Amino acid sequence: MSDFEPTPSNSEGSATGYRVLARKYRPKDFTDLMVGQEPMVRTLTNAFETGRIAQAYMLTGVRGVGKTTTARILARALNYKTPEIDKPTIDLQIPGEHCQAIMEGRHVDVIEMDAASHTGIDDIREIIEQVRYRPVSARYKVYIIDEVHMLSTQAFNGLLKTLEEPPEHVKFIFATTEIRKVPITVLSRCQRFDLRRISAADLVGLFSTISAKEGITVDDEALAMIARAAEGSARDGLSLLDQAIAHGSGVVMAEAVRAMLGLADRARIVDLFDHIVRGDASAALAEFGSQYEAGANPTVVLTDLADFTHLVTRLKYIPSASQDPSLSEVERVRGAELADSVSVSTLSRMWQMLLKGIPEAENSSRPAGAAEMVIIRLSHAAHLPSPEDAARRLLELSAGADSTQSGGAPRGGNGGGATAAYRAAAVAQQSADVSARPSGNAQPVARLHSVPQPENAPMALGRTEAKPAEAQPQPKVHINSLEELAELCTRNRDPKLRALLRNFVRLVRVEPGRLEINLPAEAPKTLVSDLQKRLEEWTEIRWMVILSRETGQPTLVETEASTREARLLDARQDPDVAAILSRFPGAKITDVRIRAPIVEEDMPSLPAAAESAEGDILPGDDIEF
Repeated sequence: MSDFEPTPSNSEGSATGYRVLARKYRPKDFTDLMVGQEPMVRTLTNAFETGRIAQAYMLTGVRGVGKTTTARILARALNYKTPEIDKPTIDLQIPGEHCQAIMEGRHVDVIEMDAASHTGIDDIREIIEQVRYRPVSARYKVYIIDEVHMLSTQAFNGLLKTLEEPPEHVKFIFATTEIRKVPITVLSRCQRFDLRRISAADLVGLFSTISAKEGITVDDEALAMIARAAEGSARDGLSLLDQAIAHGSGVVMAEAVRAMLGLADRARIVDLFDHIVRGDASAALAEFGSQYEAGANPTVVLTDLADFTHLVTRLKYIPSASQDPSLSEVERVRGAELADSVSVSTLSRMWQMLLKGIPEAENSSRPAGAAEMVIIRLSHAAHLPSPEDAARRLLELSAGADSTQSGGAPRGGNGGGATAAYRAAAVAQQSADVSARPSGNAQPVARLHSVPQPENAPMALGRTEAKPAEAQPQPKVHINSLEELAELCTRNRDPKLRALLRNFVRLVRVEPGRLEINLPAEAPKTLVSDLQKRLEEWTEIRWMVILSRETGQPTLVETEASTREARLLDARQDPDVAAILSRFPGAKITDVRIRAPIVEEDMPSLPAAAESAEGDILPGDDIEF
């Protein structure tokens, strides 16, 4: 990485002249960009050397990886000019005629626009009118549009023609964090560069260099914490480093950074992980309570625990990952030891449980209690058998029971097969109900036991076995319409699926085990698979949910809306209702409700005068105005 060129402050030692590190040490040329963005720099280098300079570039990536800075460096390279060099080049070691003004964002021919505040077609129309004029002093007129995904659809459409065939003196550089929101018609006219997250190792090196230039004493572990918290963003990391320098009065130590970020000690996270994988819930809760009292955020503790779980799993397959400089010595040594002793199934189960537990703690009114419950679940499940082990054990028990049965009685008819089936079902039920019951410091252990066979079991299962093997099980419920399917969702307490069903699903045809539907474009992509999964759970038969091109019946919401409109129309045509509406100006019918029929013997007799001879609305109708 080349040496930085920090801009001197306006007044030494004054608060007004201070510049934050993220601005002071912003990259000035492509050599500085080599930190984490080597593929993009290599592509641009080759393009400039061969003269293959595109008319538009699209820079995308997460916040803080250098999109706007790269756009300015690219504009500087396009307009580079010195007494010796007068052509586009990526060799920018010597400041050129336009370099300082471009990097400070004040060059007349390099126009920067924030699309978040200039989203309309009028702003794009102004650009289209200006591109006809040649640059004032530079080689190219460069338009840098930041957050380009914020432009409106009309603005994008207005830019298409100019973007495809701009004048030879115009270049466009776009930057965005939401590349999927940019129309494909715009992307196809640009050369796209995906700026990668900067690795923690590169960030540690960058922060070390900057700290040395600033004369700041920094602990290596503190730099590793800041690099991890930055999550690949150089700007975020430099902002945290700036904050840590102020927090420590010019000295950045690990304890101060840990307190500033609300982190737990990494060594204590490893201890907590060790207690959990050994199934020692009491020790794990004591360790968590100690960290909580020391000021650690419960959610951050679980997140760090998930990170260490991922690290141990990674070290299991990539031992060389322990050489990452962002890792502490404790993580490096003990992580490798735990990778050798903890099984992949245990690590995978912990990861899945933590992914569910972290949002629970974040959204809970008592995050510490929610985090403790997650830790208890993790400790409880530490020594439960994996699904593969449980299935293998069931097969072994079933095979042992079959061999015992074959030694005492001949197999055949409805005896031996039924007995094996009964034992397998009983053992499966027994294994589903197994729970760990620790006593004192003992570790929870799950055991599978075979269950004795009742005397009448062979006869009962023999009748079941006499059925043809190809016979399909009969569904528990019959579905013939969308209304019955919505009612099934209600009975099984799945309001989300019921709402999606009512709003999007158009029924084409339905028969046992087969459902053909039509969905609009705005329907969720997972609706078909979710519907099939729920139907198989609720009816206990296999279902095929097919997406058809046929239009199908209206959705339930559309049906209800048309029914409601028909009732309102009938009500408006009723003479009595019309008379009421004319008697009260401004009144209107908002709803028509049909009451449930009343049993004839329970209905009181009404005087004949109360009956309407000409109205269409019956006495049982309820009309709201």
